[in-house]
Amino acid sequence: MFCRLLGCAGLLLLAGCQYMDDTNPEDVRTITITMVAKSEANPVFLSARLGAEAAAKDLSEKYSKIDVAIDWRTPATEDASGQAGLILAAVDAGADAILVSCSNDEILELAINQAVDRGVPVMTFDSDAPDSRRFAFYGANDIELGEDVMEQLAELMGNKGKVAILAGNAAALNLQMRVLGVKNAASSYPGIEIVGVFNHPETAKQAAAEVLRVNAAHPDISGWAMIGGWALFSEELIDKIDPQKMKIVAVDALPAQLPYVEKGIVPVLLGQPTFRWGKISVENIIDKLYLEKEVDVINHLKLIPVSQANLGGWARQIKAWGYEDVPEKYLTYVAED
Repeated sequence: MFCRLLGCAGLLLLAGCQYMDDTNPEDVRTITITMVAKSEANPVFLSARLGAEAAAKDLSEKYSKIDVAIDWRTPATEDASGQAGLILAAVDAGADAILVSCSNDEILELAINQAVDRGVPVMTFDSDAPDSRRFAFYGANDIELGEDVMEQLAELMGNKGKVAILAGNAAALNLQMRVLGVKNAASSYPGIEIVGVFNHPETAKQAAAEVLRVNAAHPDISGWAMIGGWALFSEELIDKIDPQKMKIVAVDALPAQLPYVEKGIVPVLLGQPTFRWGKISVENIIDKLYLEKEVDVINHLKLIPVSQANLGGWARQIKAWGYEDVPEKYLTYVAED
């Protein structure tokens, strides 16, 4: 009888050990994070997706009890109502958390709050919905970003001349704040005149067309404050901008934009570490959801000025972040004296 009991105890001990075994697939919890960016047409969000997927892989390897999965649900082009629908569909599908960049904070606020009411935590990145019940935001300080664009541009222009602001989606809160920052900084330069704020759909083709349209309508413009890099995501403007007559400072520094720096058409790009939009945000979600840590509500990133002087180093950095389309010549680029 004792032997039988001992045998049973051994079986229970073995079962217990199996239960505690991190390699037992039945013990692994899948955490699905639905990621709703603004638009698949904008490469900055594909970069954020790479960052999110890299973080998911790293966290799944670090914590053997969880398998982090990224559920990418992003409209082909900007559509705030479509984003709201995707968020609610993800909640219905059993998402554990939502990560969203808001095309329109007022429209997304309702969807975010509905998700939270149903027990799904929401974090925003790039473009916030500050009045919603999202638990955290990660992205630029957009007013400071706009001010930085204008200050860099004013220096290039000798503190005088007419400036146009390329501003993307008029309904996006983050872009509204960037425009405000540009205007704030411009007010400190008596010789600088803002001729207008020009909105457009956020595709390379439509943004470049808007630049050309405005240049034709205002031939005395001598500077562009581009608070997003949309117009430089193709080479449409390479042969249509004279850097001796017009200065440009733009946000973002993705592979498609680097020829503009190389050729001196855009002396300064303010690179956002867009890969980190996804990476840091996913890490924060796991901190809150799995590790039960406190996460700061506002988390700001730092911009990285990219010029001919550090073009090679920046190219190698974004290559390491997973960009496969960095031209080989930039990986060994050395600025000419």
